[in-house]
Amino acid sequence: MPKKKGFSRADRIADQMQRELAELIRSELKDPRVGFITLTGVEVTRDYSHAKVFYTVMNAEDPSETQDTLDRAAGWLRSEIARTIKIFTVPQLHFVYDHSIEHGLYMDALLNRVAQEDAELRPEDEDAGEGEAKS
Repeated sequence: MPKKKGFSRADRIADQMQRELAELIRSELKDPRVGFITLTGVEVTRDYSHAKVFYTVMNAEDPSETQDTLDRAAGWLRSEIARTIKIFTVPQLHFVYDHSIEHGLYMDALLNRVAQEDAELRPEDEDAGEGEAKS
């Protein structure tokens, strides 16, 4: 019987870091340049030395200001994480802007446009089909 593989320890640490970082950013990072951040994921290396923190910002015209602010706060956030997560090595935080939300919205708009164009063409096809059936 094969052994079921659950989440690795790195995955569990990444999940816990995502929760802790989201709470820290929401409640304690008091910088107006940060905006409304959503953390979309955290990837921790196998040796726990680095963590990529993926984020997106809603209603931000220039996400680079948020990136700069997060990069400056990375050391403080790392030290706060060290207080809550008991691991030997707390990963260095690397913030990465997640474009997947924007890409998803773009794809959704394309699909809606195709559906609208299809709906505009469809009545003509149905009328032509009815005329042939009556002859």
